[in-house]
Amino acid sequence: GEGELWIEYEKLKKKLELEGIFDLDKKKKLPKFPKKIGIITSSEGAALRDILHIINRRSPHLISYLYPVSVQGRQSAKQIANAIADMNKMNEVDLLIIGRGGGSIEDLWSFNEEDVVRAIFKSKIPIISAVGHETDTTLSDYAADLRAPTPSAAAELATINVDEILQTIDYLQDRLISNVEMRVLNFFEKINGLEKRHAFYKPNI
Repeated sequence: GEGELWIEYEKLKKKLELEGIFDLDKKKKLPKFPKKIGIITSSEGAALRDILHIINRRSPHLISYLYPVSVQGRQSAKQIANAIADMNKMNEVDLLIIGRGGGSIEDLWSFNEEDVVRAIFKSKIPIISAVGHETDTTLSDYAADLRAPTPSAAAELATINVDEILQTIDYLQDRLISNVEMRVLNFFEKINGLEKRHAFYKPNI
């Protein structure tokens, strides 16, 4: 039952903590402007739809790769761990999002399996863990480089709103034009000042 699962959870958590699997200084930095994002989740779940919806809305220029896996059941942990390893071997993406929608502790258990946690830790690609709802915490969340409270939140954290980028570019362009105009005006004022000096009219005196 759930009591036995919690005992197993705490036992494995303590073991992995002692190995440094969850150490903050071992977390990888997420890329600020990823070009390609890998998604490891079920191809049929709401989590995938939520993630893709957010990515397409905020950063439609990004390329997303789905690696479909089972997210619960006997074979799911092995599939998730293999998917993380395979995505690292392919080295095609800048960032990985792994996760699923909410459920019971039994439903989410694959993300507490040691194989999955170690695969996350070994990944050279930064990983955002997005398992369940905000109140759910799995060992995968502790091992990941960043934990998102929901799959939708993971997509938000992974992307930058293209509208915000365009606004920033417009602001910087306006500042650049203004600074150039100010410098040109200052040069003209200096030239005018030099032209009015006495030496320009009577250079031999």
